[in-house]
Amino acid sequence: MGPYAAAVAREAALWAPQLAGRQAETVFFGGGTPSLLPLPEMRVIVSALRERFDIAPDAEVTLEANPGTVDAAHLRGLRDLGFNRISFGVQSFHDEELRRLERVHDAREVEDAYRWARDAGFENVNLDLIYGLQGQSLAGWQANLEAALALGPEHLSLYALTLEDGTPMTRDVARGRVEAPDPDMQADMFEWSRDRLARAGYRHYEVSNWARPGRECRHNLVYWRNGDWLGLGAGAHSHLAGERFAAAASPSRYIALVDEAAQVRLSTSSGRAVNNPARPEALEGRAALLEGMPQIRFHERHDRAREMAETVILALRLREGLDLAAFARRFGVELESVFAAPLRETLGLGLTEVVDGRLRLRDSAVLLGDEAFLRFLPGYDAA
Repeated sequence: MGPYAAAVAREAALWAPQLAGRQAETVFFGGGTPSLLPLPEMRVIVSALRERFDIAPDAEVTLEANPGTVDAAHLRGLRDLGFNRISFGVQSFHDEELRRLERVHDAREVEDAYRWARDAGFENVNLDLIYGLQGQSLAGWQANLEAALALGPEHLSLYALTLEDGTPMTRDVARGRVEAPDPDMQADMFEWSRDRLARAGYRHYEVSNWARPGRECRHNLVYWRNGDWLGLGAGAHSHLAGERFAAAASPSRYIALVDEAAQVRLSTSSGRAVNNPARPEALEGRAALLEGMPQIRFHERHDRAREMAETVILALRLREGLDLAAFARRFGVELESVFAAPLRETLGLGLTEVVDGRLRLRDSAVLLGDEAFLRFLPGYDAA
């Protein structure tokens, strides 16, 4: 863990010159279980971020955590480091369901972790829950959500169980050992949850996310609005200047490549960065964006048609939808001139609507979002 934290700090130094003049409004420690990282290593990374980047004084700084990997002292230490939002991967309040999901915590540990987080000073807490588990009844899911509401989090993320390739659950379904998720039951659970959370004062602002007013996840909104972000660490993905790229997934390989880049940077520039743009506009020089970054092992080059499609699709996940005027300012074209056919089709099918200058999914079509999204993909053929 020590060498890995040091490598993340070095990678921050590699990127800092390219982001000079830009302020970070959010920081998010996610992917896997970052709460396993001990406080000394966490301090190395946090210190490097604050030293290398201009982080807004009121930045939202989030940590994803497994409830079974934290204690009161650890949470106090995280709060002292500047974390002000925590997202607990609860998944369920039923121990039997947690065992089936192979989670390392039980329901009691969820309640303990939540209480410790509040005691540590966290005023912005998210709980992740999964619905539509095999054998889960509507009443069982309702009990889970009521248990979450009883705690009083500012934010809730509710995800339908999906089968991912290569997982034990997917193999068990393929072999007939367990039943596949029931989409009709999941739809019933979603619709009940949407009504229940509205009554509880939560705003449904994204397909799978609800928040108290003003507590929407600012970091994730950047993704859904197809904005820029920089990912640091093994396997971290980034989106800058229309380019999508990701670092080596293997931690050991990532450490070696970052060390290589740091050594080259020092020998080439005698301690001064090779790329040192004075203004953020320099990011528009896309060819130079990844120069001297051997840790980047995946690169999807900028494609204007794809970027426009992604901007539409991601925005449709938000209940506010796509700001049509903002789209025109960003791309210099009206949405209808680029997506006339999918726009006409989704409106005609009752999947989307235009309200106050925004294209959005109809309330009745949220569960059919994929039917709208795919029609905006480049090369989509309705036949």
